[in-house]
Amino acid sequence: MEPLVDAAWLAEHAADPDLRIIDFRWYLDARSGRAAYDAGHIPGAVFVDLEAVTAPSGPGRHPLPATARFEAEMRLAGVSAQSLVVVYDDAGGSIAARLWWLLRHFGHEQVSMLDGGLQAWTGLLSTEPAQPPPGDFRARPRRGEVVDREAVRTRSAQTVLLDARAGERYRGESEPIDPRAGHIPGALSAFWKDNLGADGRLLPAKALRARYRDLGVKDGRRVIVHCGSGVNACHHVLAMTVAGLQPPLLYEGSWSDWSRHPDLPAATGPEP
Repeated sequence: MEPLVDAAWLAEHAADPDLRIIDFRWYLDARSGRAAYDAGHIPGAVFVDLEAVTAPSGPGRHPLPATARFEAEMRLAGVSAQSLVVVYDDAGGSIAARLWWLLRHFGHEQVSMLDGGLQAWTGLLSTEPAQPPPGDFRARPRRGEVVDREAVRTRSAQTVLLDARAGERYRGESEPIDPRAGHIPGALSAFWKDNLGADGRLLPAKALRARYRDLGVKDGRRVIVHCGSGVNACHHVLAMTVAGLQPPLLYEGSWSDWSRHPDLPAATGPEP
């Protein structure tokens, strides 16, 4: 499957018995994704909570789940080896991209994100919870896709470090949740939302390539992406995949991990 599908594709394939639609809505302001799902979701979609596929402890606020935990949650969602999975949110893909990345990280390539999210869906919504039969998904985590704070601290000068948070958080003007304000010295501000057009859909591949080229991404350069807790940063992994670029590495703990350690430096203000 391509990294993205549009609403027309989803409507056309809605009756496919191998299709699994996952509603992955979650909100930083503590609104309930489950309540949003109950109020109305794409017919046939099953709800998966971000917290259910997050480890209870680890680096940062949203550490990666254990293999067995992720496998169990995906089986409950009806995901099997042959499943075509489509994930969506209502936040420009900034949340759904995390589950897209997790599924691929744990070995399931047949996954796409709904371009434009729930807002792009023009069909009726359902309030009936989906109850698919349990799947037989087997998680096989891939190596070499995740880095820790030590790898970020000791990165080479040629490494491109992209910060997916909003500009005011990068500059240290606002920090609603993490211990310190600011950013990792040397990181470039690369707000995930700038991957989207005015219609809320991902920019065309050519425009995305131009954006990443301006950020210093080119063949042979190592790229690490991060955000507040490793969720929104996955939007860059998806966007770079759509752009035909080598997918970047994910700093799992992101700023919520880095900022917990007072011995690690923090910078504020605009990019130098």
